[in-house]
Amino acid sequence: MREKYIKKLIQLVEESRIESLEVSTWGRRVKITQRLSAPANGNSGHAAILQPLAVPAAPAQPSLQQVAEPTAPATPVPTEEIDRFVPIKSPMVGTFYAAPAPDADPYIALNQHITVGQVVCIVEAMKLMNEIESEVSGRVAKVLVNNGEPVEFGQTLFLIAPE
Repeated sequence: MREKYIKKLIQLVEESRIESLEVSTWGRRVKITQRLSAPANGNSGHAAILQPLAVPAAPAQPSLQQVAEPTAPATPVPTEEIDRFVPIKSPMVGTFYAAPAPDADPYIALNQHITVGQVVCIVEAMKLMNEIESEVSGRVAKVLVNNGEPVEFGQTLFLIAPE
């Protein structure tokens, strides 16, 4: 991996509230972790650590380690009901935005019908706004993330009841 790419990953970890990030590409793996502690003097208590990992014998698929799951909903949803929903997941680590601007209407709302290719939200990563499009048509059954919250790679953002 290039040094510039690794520095961007370190910057992303330092600016976010995640504890670790693992990236695998072209048979090389890098894991970046930081210690999150309560700052005593109001300054940031983050310290990023870069840990090169051994190259596996068989090439691994590119992946990022998911650090945290979204908090459990206040009212539990039966498992058989969750199984019929299709999740829309975050393709990257970043900040979730439900609307294109702070004063604009959200891209989608609860119980709204959406189509394939429709923009459902934005995930900001390294100062870039990435529009996330739906890969399924259906009704928005559940919104699992609040506006402005940090999201992890693979974290479920929405549950869609497919058509």
